[in-house]
This record gives sequence, C-alpha cells and structure tokens, in this order.
Amino acid sequence: MKTISIFLLFLITNYSIAQNLTSKSNEISLDFSGGKGTSSSLPKITWLAPENETSFIKDERIKLSVNIESRDALKSVTINVKEKDSHDMRGTLPLTVTEDKKYNFRIEKQVTLLDGVNEIEIIAENEKGFKSVTRRYVHVGATLLADASKLKRTDYALIFASDKYDNWSQLVNPIFDSRTIANELQTGYGFKVDVVENPTQEEMFIKLREYAEKKYDPLDQLFIFVAGHGFYDETFKEGFVVTKESLPSDPGRTSYVRHSALRSSINNNPCEHILLVMDVCFGGTFDEDLGRGDDTDVSNQPSQSEIIMRKLQYKTRKYLTSGGKEYVSDGKSGDHSPFAKQFIAALNTRGGNDGILTLSELMTYIEKLKTAPQFGKFGSDKQGSEFVFVVRGVK
Repeated sequence: MKTISIFLLFLITNYSIAQNLTSKSNEISLDFSGGKGTSSSLPKITWLAPENETSFIKDERIKLSVNIESRDALKSVTINVKEKDSHDMRGTLPLTVTEDKKYNFRIEKQVTLLDGVNEIEIIAENEKGFKSVTRRYVHVGATLLADASKLKRTDYALIFASDKYDNWSQLVNPIFDSRTIANELQTGYGFKVDVVENPTQEEMFIKLREYAEKKYDPLDQLFIFVAGHGFYDETFKEGFVVTKESLPSDPGRTSYVRHSALRSSINNNPCEHILLVMDVCFGGTFDEDLGRGDDTDVSNQPSQSEIIMRKLQYKTRKYLTSGGKEYVSDGKSGDHSPFAKQFIAALNTRGGNDGILTLSELMTYIEKLKTAPQFGKFGSDKQGSEFVFVVRGVK
C-alpha cells in the first residue's frame, strides 16, 4: 500500500481535490492503492464542540460534537484519545458508518478523559482512500491546580492616543491618560505595552496588522485602547475614529477610520481574548445597534489559575466605550478625562483579594460616570466569555 501524507499549506496538483480544512492541526492522507482512481475530494470535518483548538475543563467529561461531510461515501470514522506529549494511546473508538450516514456523519458523544493534556483525534476516510485528520487539545483536572504564575499566557496592550491633529482641535488628555493606563497595565498587571501616539490612519492599520500577525497562545489576551476625537456621520449612519490627518471636509470620510473597518480588523485578529476600550466621542456607535451586552460574573474559584482558565475558556470580543451616540468630556488638562479617571481607579484596586480584576468589577467603577458608558460584545464573541486583568506576580 502506498500512502502519501501531506499537510496544510502544501499545494496538491494533478488531482481533483477541493477541500477547505478548518483546524490548524488538520492532516490529509491520500491512499492511491487498489486502482480506485484519484478523482475524489477530502472528507470535511467541522468541530462544533469543543470549538477552540485548546480547551480547559475541571471535570473529566467533555461533549464531542463533530460533523463530517464527504462527496464520496465514507468508509470509516474513528475517535482516538492520546496523551499530548507522549502520544500514548488512552483510548480508541471506531464508529459504525451506516448507509444513511455515508455522506453526512454526525458525532455526538460524551467522552471521559484523564487528568493532564488530552489529544482528541478524529479520523475520517472515504472509500477512495482519502483521509482527513483533525485534533483538539483538552487540559483536564490536575493541570488546573498549578500555580497561576506557571500558566503559559501573555497579556498585550495596544494603545492609540491622539491629542494633536492637522485639521481638528487639539485635545489635552488622551496621551496623558494613555501613558498612565499603559504604566498601570505594565507595572501592576505585567502587560506587554505598545503605545502609538498621534497616529495617521495608515500607521493605525499597520500596527493593527502587526498584532494580527502575532502568534498567540490560547490564554493570551489583547487589550486595545483608543483615545482621541470621534465622529458620527448621520448620512452613513456610522461612527469614525479621527486620526492625525482626518479632514473636516471629507464627504467620503476616507481620511477617517470607520468603526466597521476597526471592528472587522480586531475581530479577525487570531488572539482568543480581546477587549477594546474607546475613550472617544460617539464611541458607543462602535456597536451597530447601540446595544448594551451582558457580562458574565463567575464566582470565585479555589485557585487563581482555575479562575483564569475558567474565565478564558470562551472566545472573547468585548468593547467598552466612554459614551454612546454623544460627545464626551476630555476633562481638565492634567486631570484625566472622566472616563480614564474611573478606568485608572479600577486598575488601582489590583483586583482586590484574589488579584484578578474582571469586567464586571471594572464596570462598577465605569458606571458611576455622568455620561453613560456603553459595554457589549461584537464579532465572534461567545456567551460566558471574559477578559481579566491579573496582578503582576500572579500570572
């Protein structure tokens, strides 16, 4: 038997293959033995649960929900569970492919895993020997008991601050506010901080692209802060961030950063957990419906590491703005904007007794503002998701 194994990013030529594989860990195997011919396509495997490539659970049972589609009749579907690092087999389960499931096969199973890092592998092979392999990694039980400081995670902060403009009035506090917040995040919470002052539209998107090209671990977080002028166009029914070169007389608004473009760029960033905070006028129009999202407050857990991993098990796309569809105050020179002052006050709490500042705890400070802030979710945010600020030394 001759088997050719190929991986993603390789281009297959001279064969009729059309398949979009969605998992980073997908592997394709082609078997051309037996004279069956090569005109075929790969089985398509779609994970419904767990959705993320890496998951963290306290209990040993996890639900598997997987859909497999194949243009050619499926021959076999197998679930393998291995120990990630050693690849020792912990269990294997061949599934029966009946006549009515040969082209659309659904897996719905509760699987019991062992403590440690489990590699769950799904293998689907069609009758022409074309095989798709995809994997998920699940951390169970004992891995949650490690000290929080040993968790493999990094917090990043990307801060855009503008107070000097070519065509708009100057502001007094955005850079002062942003430098203070940057210092709090770096010294108090161990964030890797990047501050971009008075950026042009191009410089802003170049920096967003740089962060979109980073390699992130599953527990990494990205905090994005934007401070400066904001603008809302009633004709376009859209909000904009004003950058250094933005023109007041610009009917096409091409010299501004559209909220829709900002929303799309941030949502498509590969980091699993992102919080966008905007201290700009009309910032609340970042939400297309001016809606207020729900925040999930998970009660304290026995260990800091467990709190972190439990809160960061779902994809996060949250935003917080200093106001809705309205102007907001820049504040007195050297005294911070009202929004920034409350945000900094929340950071200064250092997360209270457990050393972890959650969004719900943060909101107790922000909600005191005279101008009502807007908080919600966008893009591919999942219910129950969270963003946490973890005190330096606890990470």
